[in-house]
Amino acid sequence: MSRQWRGVIEEYRDRLDIPASTPTITLREGGTPLVDSRWLSRVTGADVWLKVEGDNPTGSFKDRGMTVALSVAVGEGAEAVVCASTGNTSASMAAYAARAGIKPLVLVPQGKIAAGKLAQAIVHGAQVIMVRGNFDDCLRMARGLAQDYPVALVNSVNPMRIEGQKTASFEIIDYLGDAPDVHVLPVGNAGNISAYWKGYVESTASGASSRRPRMLGWQAAGAAPLVSGEPVTSPETVASAIRIGNPASWQLAVAAQQESGGSFGCVDDGEILRAQRALAVEEGVFVEPASAAGVAGLLQDVAAGTSYVGQQLVVTVTGHGLKDIDTALSTFTDLVDTVVDADVDAAAEAAGLR
Repeated sequence: MSRQWRGVIEEYRDRLDIPASTPTITLREGGTPLVDSRWLSRVTGADVWLKVEGDNPTGSFKDRGMTVALSVAVGEGAEAVVCASTGNTSASMAAYAARAGIKPLVLVPQGKIAAGKLAQAIVHGAQVIMVRGNFDDCLRMARGLAQDYPVALVNSVNPMRIEGQKTASFEIIDYLGDAPDVHVLPVGNAGNISAYWKGYVESTASGASSRRPRMLGWQAAGAAPLVSGEPVTSPETVASAIRIGNPASWQLAVAAQQESGGSFGCVDDGEILRAQRALAVEEGVFVEPASAAGVAGLLQDVAAGTSYVGQQLVVTVTGHGLKDIDTALSTFTDLVDTVVDADVDAAAEAAGLR
């Protein structure tokens, strides 16, 4: 009989830098699909795989880090947790706090969070405080609350988040047998690219892999501080999950880019939305806009003449498309193609079958 996946802590506890007595607060996150992308492989001439992180319990990669951060916090006696969020972190924290039986406190920028993500936090029982400001303001406030009040901060500035998120690298190596040549992913607060790199570095050190990939991080053009080299005061993009002007893991991300021989680039909102639609139509993978930034970047690279022929690539798509359906549908003028009477022949004619 096959064994059910146990969650990232129990699957990789011996490779996580956490206290031995840490309890396990889990929704059996991780173990997400690595899907071969025939479309992107054809476009690039490479062997391209999609790491589909939207299949985590709350619909995004954040669950990997949250299971570890919450577990350690509970082990240390925390009775409440706080985070700043553009949406996915709050959804994940609220779910894991509910699982742990502790209070979740969420700070979100007013009017800058997708309804689906806000709904998750609310339904899981979080106390949601909207801030007249952007994500960076929310993070500053969350840090202050954790410093002055009895709450544990679980944003990616908490190193336990990075510990959990690095397990995605382990899964990729476990499945492919080695690290890929190139790893492509969207970048917002920059914790994820830092975590993947940490996982790859540790895997080569342990002998689990023989190489480390080039890390290619893609940001939205209206929120691309790692591309410009300076913070963006008022970041703007339809990709709300990466609408961040001053990434908390800036230095770690730059280290990952430099040590891997990688790069940062940016794509505009039109490229992001076209990549989101193409990924859904060509591969059957529905992702939120921010998740499509890496795919858009790869397409931009190839169009500019960059060759990936013969290489193996992994592209992380970070969150499920149901997180933000309003943006996904905004590019459609008519949601329904045709309305017919309740008649088989009428439906066949409308579908072009007769």
